Amino acid sequence: MIRFENVFKKYERNGITTQALNNINLTIRKGDIYGIIGYSGAGKSTLVRLINFLEKPTKGNVIIQNQVLNQLSNSELRQVRRKIGMIFQHFNLLESKTVFENIAIPLILLKEKKQTIQKRVHELLAFVGLSEKANSYPKELSGGQKQRIGIARALANNPDILLCDEATSALDPQTTQDILDLIKKINERYQITVVLITHEMHVIEQICHKVAVMEKGEIIEHGNVLDVFGHPKHQTTQNFVSTVINDQIPDGVVKNLLALEKTKDNIRLFKLEFLGSSASEPVVNKLILQQKVIVNILFAHMSEIQNTVLGSMFVQLKGNDNHINDSVNYLCQHGVQVTEINHWESN
Repeated sequence: MIRFENVFKKYERNGITTQALNNINLTIRKGDIYGIIGYSGAGKSTLVRLINFLEKPTKGNVIIQNQVLNQLSNSELRQVRRKIGMIFQHFNLLESKTVFENIAIPLILLKEKKQTIQKRVHELLAFVGLSEKANSYPKELSGGQKQRIGIARALANNPDILLCDEATSALDPQTTQDILDLIKKINERYQITVVLITHEMHVIEQICHKVAVMEKGEIIEHGNVLDVFGHPKHQTTQNFVSTVINDQIPDGVVKNLLALEKTKDNIRLFKLEFLGSSASEPVVNKLILQQKVIVNILFAHMSEIQNTVLGSMFVQLKGNDNHINDSVNYLCQHGVQVTEINHWESN
């Protein structure tokens, strides 16, 4: 388990003070894939460097496996760091060494026996699917292959924690997906806790169990990925979520709605949000079959996150107010979150 207790981090450079982290309180449980997302300068990389104590907090405690890192001696810190692996954005492989030698570096530093090193490195090469590249050099590898070697090296010491600092940012979409699948496989097979730093919400969507959103050195929102995606509260979180879930009514539809501004018909606009079972049940279809109101579906979007369907829909309901209100109650009773939108006033 990883815990931050009232953590502050300040940098002093040339008489200028920068508050990198401001009162961070966060718990990452064993076996989680925990995503930390934020724009550049949000403090996320500083946060992850506190976990292996490459950076020390100005104030507060960082606790790993019930050990307060601030209170450990240098030798005790080295023992903690041995159980923490790290994957980097730009791979950080030594170009002068073979793939085998790159993976073996952590084991050589621990002065493991040659036979132990041979066995472990070949195990890891097989695990990441690159057994045939043992004698190759980094310059002979693709970006995805380099990152797989970086992952194998990070696993050499059988870590309990794996830190991923923008591990897919330098990769193309298909290779990114392959690397994310590999990280997920590592988590599931070995129950390694993964802390994943990114500025891409689709990475969070793909593999993370939980997420913390950072802005200006603070955690502005955190929780289960499904909860944060389904009900983002902070504007920054909403901006990130909108990159993978398009739940905003298109401008073209808005223009058509504005054309109805002076209509005499009793038409009301609603946003419907579906989660889990409410997304898989034909509640809107049943509403249409009741024929109490006319239902005009303007726009809909569905996504699958953590094996759960999350969706939104914009609809017009036409009829008398009593029937429209009854229809809204029906939707709410079936797990749909309903928000009425007065598009005439808001535009």
